[in-house]
This record gives sequence, C-alpha cells and structure tokens, in this order.
Amino acid sequence: MNSTTSRPSARRRTLAAAVAAFAAGPVLLTAPAAHATGGEGRASAVVLRTDLDVALLNKAVHVPLTATLNEVRAPASARRTALTVTLDGVEQGRPVSVLKADVATAQATADGRRAEGRTELARAKVHVPGLPLLSLIELEKVTARALCEAGGQPVAEANVPGRVTVLGKRVTLTAGGPTKVEVPGVGEVTLTLSGTRTTSRTAAATALALTVSVNPLKANVADVTGTITLAEATCESPKAPAAAAPTAPADAKPADVRPQTAGEPPEANLAETGGSSLTPYLAGGSLALLAGGAGALALTRRARAARARG
Repeated sequence: MNSTTSRPSARRRTLAAAVAAFAAGPVLLTAPAAHATGGEGRASAVVLRTDLDVALLNKAVHVPLTATLNEVRAPASARRTALTVTLDGVEQGRPVSVLKADVATAQATADGRRAEGRTELARAKVHVPGLPLLSLIELEKVTARALCEAGGQPVAEANVPGRVTVLGKRVTLTAGGPTKVEVPGVGEVTLTLSGTRTTSRTAAATALALTVSVNPLKANVADVTGTITLAEATCESPKAPAAAAPTAPADAKPADVRPQTAGEPPEANLAETGGSSLTPYLAGGSLALLAGGAGALALTRRARAARARG
C-alpha cells in the first residue's frame, strides 16, 4: 500500500522539479537569425573639370585642354586640397594656370550607412589660353554637396553665394535659366547656375557649369571652345540591409508553462502522472478509512480473546 502510494508521489516531485526549472530558464526554440548587411554606397567630388578645345591661329592644330582638379571617389574616405592646376605647352610653350584658388577642397566618404560627396572652392580665378591677363571667371565661393543615406531620400545642394565676374564683367546669376556674357573682340561665356538632380537612390549637384567660346587672337590662340564645370558632387545610397527574422524576447516564457512559488503544488497533466490535482485529497481520505478499519479490527480481536478466557 505504501509503496503504491509513493510511486505517484515520486513522479509528481520529479515533474514539479522539471516544470520549475523550465519556468525559471525558458528555452528559445528558434534558430539564430542571419543578419544580412547591405552594400556600401558610392560618392564622388571634383573641384574643377575642363573639356576644352584650343585651336591655334592657323586652325590646323587643335590642342585638347582636358584637366581635372581634386577628383575623389569613395568607398574609402578620400580628400584632396590642391589649389592650382597648370597646363603646359599651349601659349607658345609657356604653362597656363587654369585655376588659382585660396580654397579648393573635395571630399568623398562612403560606408554601409551613408555616402556623401562635398566640394568647396573659394576666392578662385579660372584662366584659358590666349587670355593671360583676363580671367575667364572670378568667384568668391561655390559649394556642392550630395548626401545619400540608406533608406532615406537623397539630398543635393549647390550654392554660389558670392560675387561672380565673367570676362571682367560683374554678373548676377539666376536660377531661372542660363546667363550669357558677351565681350566684343574676346568672345562669350554662358553660365548655368546650381544644377541639382535626385532619384530614389542617387543625387548629384553642380554649383556652376560654363559653356565657353572665346577668340582672343593673341598668343597664337584663335579659339577656345568647350565646357568647364566648377564644384561637382555625386552619391549613391547603400543598399538597405535585408530584414532579419524576428526572435523571441529574452524574457519570453513558453505558452504552457507558468512560474510557480515554492508553496504551490505543480499542476500535472493527467496523462503523464496518472493522477489529477485531487489526488492528494483522495489519498488522504483513503488513509483515514484504512486507519479506522484497522482500529475496529483490533477492538473485535481483543473482545473475542476476553470471552475465550472467561
């Protein structure tokens, strides 16, 4: 009888211990999520870019004037601060300083979160062959910036905040259209101000674009035609990371397990233990009945023994 009673009790104690341990330290039944990362963005910046054709007086010889100052590209942070660019062998073999500036900075950075190109040019003068004493353009300051962040809208900005002088003439630039400057006996320059464009993942900004056509007829130069770009920046957004699979929070508890206090009897499943929550009370009642029956039997035996002696 006692051994029969002890086996279910032992099973209940074992199950209660297992349930308590499971509730104290929940186990996550999901595999670790794989975290995908996006690719790096891209950016570029350039202070000055020229694409000019220089025709000499006999017009039988054309010398390309293609120059780039402080062009940088990223990934990998890049920064340049050269202040002048010189072209050799045009004005009767003498070098031509195409650009002179106090500040000429180009910077490009890119990583997995953002890409940015930035350019600044200040107190600058641009020269072309055949005009040794007259600047094609003089300006106080121009800036360009392109910013692309993963998941965000790209931004492009370009500014020409200071004074601009073209072929010796002070000009006022407008955003409504190009500005044309003509100088008799010298030529003409058309300026386009602050061009910006953006898409869902790219941005580009050009502070100033010049279309040049001059005929100085000096220093063995007949014509100079082409384009000049000042302060340009571009960017491309990094690819957004792939969404990671959700994981259960650290304090999550299994749905079928409830934490229990030390004084609270665990509720066991009938199919696993062979009993229910009423089992302790039924067992107690059975023990009381057995004890009462044993007492009655002992009294009957003593009465019979007394009658036999009498």
